[in-house]
Amino acid sequence: MNLSSFPFRTLDWATVPREEHKGETGSAWWQVQMMNDIRVRRVEYSAGYKADHWCKKGHIIFCLEGEMDTELEDGRLFTLSKGMCYFVGDNDEAHRSTTIGGCQLFIVD
Repeated sequence: MNLSSFPFRTLDWATVPREEHKGETGSAWWQVQMMNDIRVRRVEYSAGYKADHWCKKGHIIFCLEGEMDTELEDGRLFTLSKGMCYFVGDNDEAHRSTTIGGCQLFIVD
């Protein structure tokens, strides 16, 4: 990742609008801030959320609250809970997320 030049700033997430993205089940609410080509998101998955697609985008994901499972296309399953993170590169293992009780995430991609 190259953090191209942008000025120092702070962000109050309470001022960033939420966008709803429906899953196969449940919903995800995204708050998005762009810095050049870098997307920074605060994401909340509802209880019972299941992604409606396999994702090949690279991410750095930090779990702020709750717990989610990330399934890789090859069948491996990883649980991410509060205080944990995962990293995956663009076009590496395809993945999709589910959560039983909901979770809140901080994502850079």
